[in-house]
Formats: sequence, C-alpha cells, structure tokens
Amino acid sequence: MAHEVTQAEAQDRLWDAVEKHQIGMLGVSGDGHHYQPMTAFLERETNQLWFFTYEDTDLARSAQTGRGEGVFILQTRDVYACIDGTLRMERDRTRMDRYWNAHVAAWYPEGKDDPRLTMLCLDATDAAVWISEVGPVRYAWEIARANATGRTPDVGDRRDINLH
Repeated sequence: MAHEVTQAEAQDRLWDAVEKHQIGMLGVSGDGHHYQPMTAFLERETNQLWFFTYEDTDLARSAQTGRGEGVFILQTRDVYACIDGTLRMERDRTRMDRYWNAHVAAWYPEGKDDPRLTMLCLDATDAAVWISEVGPVRYAWEIARANATGRTPDVGDRRDINLH
C-alpha cells in the first residue's frame, strides 16, 4: 500500500505544486463559461491565489457581480487538485508590482499601468488533492496486478483539505 498522506502533507504538496507549476484552469462554478488557463501566484499564509486579467473578461465580470464561486484545477506529474473558494476582483497595485514578470508582460503588452488590467483573488476554502507517488513502471505493475486480481490499483492517495 502507498504511504497514506496526511492533510498537512497534502496541503504542502498542493502549494508546492502550485508554486512550481503555476498554470492551471480557472473558472467560476455555474456561470456558463469555460475554464481558462491562468497563471497563479500563491500566498501560502492566506491561502490565496492571485491572477492577472483584464477587467472586461468573463472571469472578471463573474467575480465582480457576486457569482464568484471560483475553482482552480491543477494537474502536474504527481499532483491533481481542485481548489474551491471565493473569486473576487481587486486592482491591487502592490501585488501587481510584486508579481509582474516577463511572462505576465507577454500577455499584457500595454504594461502594468494599463487601466484595464486588474487582478483576481481566489480565497481558497477547500481542495480535493490526489497525490501519486508511483513512477511509470510501478503504475504499469499496479494496473496489471489489479486486472489479474480484481483489486483496485494502489497508485496514490486522495485528501480533502479545509483551507479556512
């Protein structure tokens, strides 16, 4: 059996993955729009994810009108996660300066002084996290064993995390 991951370990692995990979799919639950690839800037101490966007995007409008039940979906090689929380729009100049970099600038050619540029904040409340500790050989072995024995493959662990 794989190592059973504690909630604290799952939260650390989740935040490590967000910091390392940053890119995930962000959307608003039930607003009728598709989720979009976005770059997340994590503030661990407050469980907040910050994103650059223009104020006239679907995401910004949904966050501004109170339909902001945000969801951020992350997939890495060994961590899969769905992070829920409240999404709000905030033009935070301090954070814009802190997180502005060449990658962000490529998407916003008018620069951080563009009056349409704003930020979204996902105040994370909870997450479902799947962690796999097995490599491709062990994964193949677990699948073969499961098919031969009728048992479920042992390829990782799942945890629900309360981020309040």
